Amino acid sequence: MEILQFLILPFLASLILTGIHAYLGVHVVERGVIFVDLALAQIAALGATTAILIGMDPHGTGAYWMSLGFTFVGAAIFTFVRSRQKRIPLEAFIGITYAVASAAAIIAMSKATGETEHLKDMLVGNILAVSKHDVIKTAVLYGVIGLFHFIFRKKFLAISLSHNSAEPQPQLNIRLWDFLFYASFGFVVTSSVAIAGVLLVFCYLVVPSVGAMLFADRIGTRLAIGWTMGTLVSALGCYCSVFFDTPTGATIVCTFGAVLVVMAAVKAVFFKVRKEQTEMAEMVTR
Repeated sequence: MEILQFLILPFLASLILTGIHAYLGVHVVERGVIFVDLALAQIAALGATTAILIGMDPHGTGAYWMSLGFTFVGAAIFTFVRSRQKRIPLEAFIGITYAVASAAAIIAMSKATGETEHLKDMLVGNILAVSKHDVIKTAVLYGVIGLFHFIFRKKFLAISLSHNSAEPQPQLNIRLWDFLFYASFGFVVTSSVAIAGVLLVFCYLVVPSVGAMLFADRIGTRLAIGWTMGTLVSALGCYCSVFFDTPTGATIVCTFGAVLVVMAAVKAVFFKVRKEQTEMAEMVTR
């Protein structure tokens, strides 16, 4: 019972991550920028390292805003190259940005005298160590970002779901709304990675959306499936981590993979049965 109480805060944090990341995952998958969170996370880490080099407290407010500022620069880069270089996939620029940011962070860390251990925590995360204050702060921040996306959902969805049809609309400033999307995404990634680490955040972002796409095309239905999947996987992952005495974050990641495989198998069986029923109906009709 004490162990289950210990997992309440990590489970609540997982639910908060599910809420915002399952939604953002729909946009990420539709835009074809699957690894954008990894790139922004690495850019945020570079910002944190820079903050250390200039003498800031790595756990202070200044370092956080420095990391966030760097993610805004990344958001501006992704916005610009998407608008200008249509022949080259944006994912290529995201990969280049990730590699350059990683190399720059390594160089910066080689010059730092200490206090770089928190960068490992930022990228690896430790969801078991999440505090009540972190849960409340994250819930409020993501609530604000979620409200922002809800108010302007038509603009964001128009760009994500149909780039070609969105471009000609004179009332829609593509570059502005692209930047606002990536900037708000940067807020989420900077906070989420510090709590859960890159691998878990990536799974919450992509896996629910991919799983939902197996069964639905409509955005509302996909969100419902993604949120349900994320919630169930969070609960199952936390339970399995207690039962098998394994790291919670890694267990949730593996649970995501296992559940996605099961969903794909169910989809294949359902499709096969439906195809057989259709063929049988056609034979009867003849």
